[in-house]
Amino acid sequence: MGHMAANKDDLLKRVKRIAGQIQAVERALESDLDCARTLHLVAATRGAINGLMEQIIEDHAREHVANPGLTQEQRNQGVEELLEAIHRYAK
Repeated sequence: MGHMAANKDDLLKRVKRIAGQIQAVERALESDLDCARTLHLVAATRGAINGLMEQIIEDHAREHVANPGLTQEQRNQGVEELLEAIHRYAK
């Protein structure tokens, strides 16, 4: 996954923000914060995870599907990997 190294810092920043959001949800539950505020925190966390997933999907598609330097077999494998990840995410 050499192409992931190019975006490594950005991806790690996203993951750290998500971790902070998860901790905020945990604190909200522990402190009996009202449900509307807790729902807002969960929704924001879900949005952040969706953004991370979108970035990784885009990177994968560009590198393992649309890359003109790949063989057709490599592209097919890239498509299958991408579809498998999307199916798992959609469950």
